[in-house]
Amino acid sequence: MNRTPDAPAWEELVTTALLGTDRRTPPGGDPAREAPVALLDAAAVETVRRRAGLLPARAADRPEPAPEDARPALPPAAARRLALLLADRAGGTGGGRRGTSPDLMELLPQWLTAANAHGYAAPPQMLPALLDAARGRTDLRPAALRFAGTRAVWLARLNPDWRFALRATPGGGTALPRPEEQERVQRLWREGLFAERVALLAAIRAREPAAARELLATTWATERAEDRLMFLDSLRTGLGPSDEPFLEQALADRSRNVRATAAELLSALPGSALAGRMAVRAGACVAVDRTRDIPTITVEAPHECDPSMERDGVVPKAPAGRGERSWWLGQLVEAAPLGTWPGRLGGRTPAEIVALPVADDWQAELHAAWCRAAVRQRDAEWARALLGTPSAPEAGGPGAVSLAERAKLLGTLDAGERAEWVAGFIARHGLSEAFQLLGVCAVPWAAPLGRAVVDALNIARDAGSYPWSFSGVMGLAERCLDPSEASRLDGLLAVPDEPEDASPGAGGYWAEAFQRLVTTLRLRAAMIEELNGTARAGDQPTRAERTAQPPETLG
Repeated sequence: MNRTPDAPAWEELVTTALLGTDRRTPPGGDPAREAPVALLDAAAVETVRRRAGLLPARAADRPEPAPEDARPALPPAAARRLALLLADRAGGTGGGRRGTSPDLMELLPQWLTAANAHGYAAPPQMLPALLDAARGRTDLRPAALRFAGTRAVWLARLNPDWRFALRATPGGGTALPRPEEQERVQRLWREGLFAERVALLAAIRAREPAAARELLATTWATERAEDRLMFLDSLRTGLGPSDEPFLEQALADRSRNVRATAAELLSALPGSALAGRMAVRAGACVAVDRTRDIPTITVEAPHECDPSMERDGVVPKAPAGRGERSWWLGQLVEAAPLGTWPGRLGGRTPAEIVALPVADDWQAELHAAWCRAAVRQRDAEWARALLGTPSAPEAGGPGAVSLAERAKLLGTLDAGERAEWVAGFIARHGLSEAFQLLGVCAVPWAAPLGRAVVDALNIARDAGSYPWSFSGVMGLAERCLDPSEASRLDGLLAVPDEPEDASPGAGGYWAEAFQRLVTTLRLRAAMIEELNGTARAGDQPTRAERTAQPPETLG
């Protein structure tokens, strides 16, 4: 149907409606009629015109079938559990007091990790809900997309809401070439999108570090600075002495960020030439004064940042509020091999070095730099010395100047030692500062750590402490305590007698929180059984689970 020359366009009518007929006269209207009536009549006519004038479109090609997923199917009980977890993604409890119901959505990441460890395929009918959940939570995406498999990419091409799956899957779901497929590797490296090239380099680096470095070298000179920085970062995987020549060349890069990253990587190689140069510079700044009654570390910070220091990654301009000399000193000590110091400081062990007094208020700066060096070089012995004993005053060793640094130092220790240290910290200092430290402990928590957390929560409850102050730790406990600990908590489910100075209603809150903790632990135990295929056929959801379960999934 053709439009008559005086017929108003739909866009004009919409504009008039938005502005109001008192500000704009409806197009093509009769001046004798009321403007609002004329506008509505014109819109009605245009609506009929638009509908009648539509021509049938040519049928689109039918999409190619989704690829097959050869992985084994979920056990039926585990599939029902996944439907329950996804149904709770809206967070039905909302903010405020949660009651005794588990937070099912917070268990979804753990469930996905376990399902991926078993190598299960996602049920096709649950893929839309799974992608919706991953769309709303970026932390879910890696595990969710791995579980969804290639069908997630197939669906993402049909629904723009799920386009993140295309961005997160280099090559649009196509398998990356293997290192031995030289022609495909070279073509993708030359012609691929940036995300595809990053994924290709990372995949080759994980299998053949030298091949990845050689591939990067072929185009290094022509890459953009921001791309060089990202590619260089991939060399952290499998970093070794053979990477030193390439990284030394990168020290002369045009980009300051690239130079700094190359210097950081070289300083993580204690045998590198850069590490040796930094050791000489740092050693000239730090010594032991043996003329005092107690041997004392003395510090003479650099008086300038010369061009050779800049080339080796020292940033000359100090941040606001920092002195230049202390800024330069920290960078030198951080980049020097930790093995330098025992020989430089009288053959002392790391623990003995850290215990020495430091003159002229340089202790905080020096120890903080050693903390960063221990993390960068993954040196557990220095990390132990800087952490100190967990029962020490001020909740840490002399080098642990912040909770963030303690958490990083703990990351250099093995999982068992890490859990033991944090358990000792909690036993001595309670939970008020432990949240960040608990975050670096392996899940599920080792038995000593789990007991320390539960005991500290119980002490806080009995003391009538303000209960909401511990909600973060309680949430961590729900996700991280070993499910076998549930039976130990039965005695904490009753509402305790409240001391006179307790927060009003604290006893009821603590009872709810422990009930939720026990329910969540038992639910996690059931999840493990279901994924292992050992759940009993007659098992039914608990009352708390049924509350969050949609009616169509209830049996």
